[in-house]
Amino acid sequence: MREVLLLCWRDTGHPQGGGSERYLEEVGVGLARRGIKVTLRTAGYPGAPRAEFVDGLRISRGGGRLTVYPRALGAIVAGRLGFGPLAGLRPDAVIDTQNGIPFFSATVSGAPVTVLVHHCHREQWPVAGKLMGRIGWWIESRLSPRVHRDSQYLTVSLPSADELTELGVQRDRIAVVRNGADAIPAGVEPGDSHTRTVHPSVCVLSRLVPHKQIEDALAAVAELSRTIPGLHLDVIGGGWWEQNLRESAHELGIADAVTFHGHVPEQRKHELLARSWVHVMPSRKEGWGLAVIEAAQHGVPTVGYRSSKGLTDSIIDGVTGLLVGGDTEDAVADRTASVPALTSAVESLLLDAELRAELGDKARLRAAEFSWAQTAAGVHAVLAESAAGRHVSGLIAGIEASPVAPAGLQDA
Repeated sequence: MREVLLLCWRDTGHPQGGGSERYLEEVGVGLARRGIKVTLRTAGYPGAPRAEFVDGLRISRGGGRLTVYPRALGAIVAGRLGFGPLAGLRPDAVIDTQNGIPFFSATVSGAPVTVLVHHCHREQWPVAGKLMGRIGWWIESRLSPRVHRDSQYLTVSLPSADELTELGVQRDRIAVVRNGADAIPAGVEPGDSHTRTVHPSVCVLSRLVPHKQIEDALAAVAELSRTIPGLHLDVIGGGWWEQNLRESAHELGIADAVTFHGHVPEQRKHELLARSWVHVMPSRKEGWGLAVIEAAQHGVPTVGYRSSKGLTDSIIDGVTGLLVGGDTEDAVADRTASVPALTSAVESLLLDAELRAELGDKARLRAAEFSWAQTAAGVHAVLAESAAGRHVSGLIAGIEASPVAPAGLQDA
């Protein structure tokens, strides 16, 4: 492969960028290191340049939350004709990221398309409104599988692969390449008994949006504060739902026991994780849960919902963390049952230092198995097969290759 096009509605610099965007960019950087010309087409946002190069990855921006899709398709067509921001575009393979809605780039790209799906969005569509939610779910569950009936699919966990088969995607076209993880930044001491807070502490590492259900973590802390003196919650991450969460903390009477850190630099993020006793991930839905692995790097076990699907892959229940509730969507939707179960699991780890240490040590060992280089290698293998007209399936374990200079920079 000489050239690859990546399509995603956001990049990591976007105010609402998160783990799915990180995955795609790390893949892009990894491909560029193999000498492949890589372009990421995504939406614009205030303060972002229309075009820039980051670690060998060319980023082209245009459009907003919804207009990013037609603008990208127009740029692809123009680029193939030799003008516009993607002038001269001749990809051998395309990754079309379906964050609920794909770009449908197969209609204009002229190259084999791999559809990247982190997880299905059935539970999240209602946030968009009744009409938009129904249209969005129809596109995701009906139209997209039909349009991409011959395309390769790529996802990040085995539960997400199962969800795709439920939508009618054949299993032999679904490849699974799990998330990687960065090494702990230099200068940050990995979590251990010396870095932990003196007082009991819980953390949440997440974008602050409704489907992440941070309210459940707030409710758990409010309940446990009655019997665990000094308990504190650190909320790491930003998002448009933050003010609602601050109000919830105030209403629960725990405003002084919660610190909203907002979006923080990588070093600060890891410093906060290293301080924590327990990580809570109460999300309604996850494709994988990168934050689980980042917490695990510091020996911090995670508590989450079994029905979130992806966490059943990133958390080994009873080994590297705890999963609560049933495995159906209704299980987590019933907050009257799910929050007490979450609270009980968090309490068990806070009060049992031996169990907390045992799960944390095993979580740390498992976290060492993941790297972005392996993720990029796995996706490269999938794209190479796609470019050759073949499908691949199952869990793809990438083999890291020696990096080379990005395409066009060998003589620099």
